[in-house]
Amino acid sequence: MQLFTSSVGRKVLMAITGQFMVLFVIVHMLGNSSIFIPGGINAYAEHLHALPPLVWAFRLVMLVAAGIHILFGIQLSLENRAANPDTYAVKNYKKATMGSLSMLYTGLLLLSFIIYHLFHFTIRATPDIKLGVDSLGRFDVFGMVTNSFSHGIIAFIYIAAMVVLFLHLSHGIQSFFQTMGWNNDKSLPVFSKIGMIAAVVLLLGYATIPFVIVTGILKG
Repeated sequence: MQLFTSSVGRKVLMAITGQFMVLFVIVHMLGNSSIFIPGGINAYAEHLHALPPLVWAFRLVMLVAAGIHILFGIQLSLENRAANPDTYAVKNYKKATMGSLSMLYTGLLLLSFIIYHLFHFTIRATPDIKLGVDSLGRFDVFGMVTNSFSHGIIAFIYIAAMVVLFLHLSHGIQSFFQTMGWNNDKSLPVFSKIGMIAAVVLLLGYATIPFVIVTGILKG
């Protein structure tokens, strides 16, 4: 129970659930990247839909992890602000990064984007969604995605969301090692660099898809 009641325990749970979501983001990006393979993303979607129990179990685990991460993230941010006077915060701005200073805000923005994303491509409740099948009779995910991202405002929303994800992960990945007590003065710069590189790779991996579609490089 101390994991849920103590600030240290909640930080550990927040760090662990955060890394679960980082792993999901990596796997999701790899799956989305199959859009660059002819017929790849349709085949990927078909394989996922063929395993409904596994998919729903994974969604449930991710929902619980996200709920814990968001709840404790908000709680700890509010507690830190209440405990630290303004003068203390100002003195530490020199050591802080934009990512670390904006964790609460980028987290809330990502939550808003995730809700939009679910309504967009999972529930398919937005007017830009174009449903159809490909030449093999599979659900045409490629056509749906290219049609959606051909709208400039939608492509902009996704690219902007990936910039927010970059800011969040640029600090979040490094802070995981710090929370778990695995870093020291020598390893901290290494972990910080790993976090930044991973955040850049994910930014480019995700943002490239709407960019190449809205610019006409990849066409439906």
